[in-house]
Amino acid sequence: MSSMFEQDILARRTFAIISHPDAGKTTMTEKLLYFGGAIRDAGTVKAKKSGKFATSDWMEIEKQRGISVTSSVMQFDYNGCRVNILDTPGHQDFSEDTYRTLMAVDSAVMIIDAAKGIEAQTLKLFKVCSMRGIPIFTFINKLDRQGKEPLELMEELEEVLGIQAYAMNWPIGMGKEFLGIYDRYNKRIEQFRTDEENRFLPLDDNGELAVEHDMKETSYYTQAMDDIMLLDEAGNEFSEERIIKGELTPVFFGSALTNFGVQTFLETYLNFAPTPQPRLTADEALVEPLDKEFSGFVFKIQANMNPAHRDRIAFVRIVSGKFERGMNVTLTRTNKSFKVTQSTQFLADDRETVDEAVAGDIIGLYDTGTYQIGDTIVGGKKTFQFEKLPQFTPELFVRVTAKNVMKSKHFHKGIEQLVQEGAIQYYKTLHTEDVLLGAVGQLQFEVFENRMKNEYNVDVRMEPIGNKMARWIENEEDVKESMSGPRSMLVHDRFDNLVFLFENEFAMRWFNDKNPDIRLYSLL
Repeated sequence: MSSMFEQDILARRTFAIISHPDAGKTTMTEKLLYFGGAIRDAGTVKAKKSGKFATSDWMEIEKQRGISVTSSVMQFDYNGCRVNILDTPGHQDFSEDTYRTLMAVDSAVMIIDAAKGIEAQTLKLFKVCSMRGIPIFTFINKLDRQGKEPLELMEELEEVLGIQAYAMNWPIGMGKEFLGIYDRYNKRIEQFRTDEENRFLPLDDNGELAVEHDMKETSYYTQAMDDIMLLDEAGNEFSEERIIKGELTPVFFGSALTNFGVQTFLETYLNFAPTPQPRLTADEALVEPLDKEFSGFVFKIQANMNPAHRDRIAFVRIVSGKFERGMNVTLTRTNKSFKVTQSTQFLADDRETVDEAVAGDIIGLYDTGTYQIGDTIVGGKKTFQFEKLPQFTPELFVRVTAKNVMKSKHFHKGIEQLVQEGAIQYYKTLHTEDVLLGAVGQLQFEVFENRMKNEYNVDVRMEPIGNKMARWIENEEDVKESMSGPRSMLVHDRFDNLVFLFENEFAMRWFNDKNPDIRLYSLL
């Protein structure tokens, strides 16, 4: 392996885009792909009538609703870097998929709506990044509309999220009076809605406009200069080290919809974003990206990305070494070795065969039922398991049946495949073997129903059985069927573990009092 191998790995930047729904995440992804030359024409989420959909929204229900409900992976080259973007679901009902995706990235881009500030889903996702020490870069979006004062937004970042912020640029005006941004990092002013030739205006040694310009006469320019002086004197100091540790977030202002500030953001991000980072094994050993032996883990499984072929793809984050198509790998969970002949890389639903990939890249492996979420695959003789991926305890449950009993085979196949993707969880009652599904949010059931109809041609009947508290059992051998009742239903999960579904907190406490020897636990 030559230093070319090292250069390839150090050129990788792998990040997820996180935000609350409607903050502009999918639009931002489109614009980044546009700059990377991956698409010719950035379709926006709003462009439904033209039939031009956002590249990262490939599932039918996403196109209908204009939301992202699965994590797409997209790759492009820019300024000598190979960029892997993971566009996470914005909808809160899909937080589980998002959390797992965040395990596969080295940094995150957080998009905030300038009018709304920090919203509930952003806060949730931020906490996951914070727990894992993932560096966060913030893009405050929609400056072409009226929003909160920039200083107020900076304060909110620090107070609500508890992270220090450094403004890389600063807006001059807002909404109809948005004139551009004062770029502190590149020492220039970038004008809004102007031709390419006059886009950038130089600053003098005092940080003032170095050329005569009408902007100087406006109150918005004066206000921005006052704010910049305040930031210089009382704001946080810039520190690359603290950015990498996730202690300081660089903040950029702009408008993804009008494509303003996005290129400046991308170029600056690539300067400071971390290269592929090491990962911990279950035994708490570190696997370094530059290790020669190939290793990676499956963080997502997606069925029917191409409905014509009924395929399944396992998404693998490469942690170390180099992947080569045709190589032999070992699946740690089963200790079986096999040759990988079919592998792919992505632009949402556009895929091409990949012959080589290195640490930091995301590849797709065709899956005939071999892989599970969280699986580790290794290319060398030494096998190990990466740390566990988070799994959530579902709160909503439905009983599901096929409307047409003749379609029973398709029904079970569809359920099996969609359950393996990890968005819904599968349970069955002990004797009658009724199929129950559990989910973190209602929208997951709607997507399930939609996909069963569109992808497996099965109409399903879903009967809500309400909120339940699911608890697994440490000492299953001590459980008796007589402990099951209307308020504490005993079921099997997809791995045949016993699970109690309690009606509420009171029912669970009552059970604990009656059966103190049974040790219950929940997932995340």
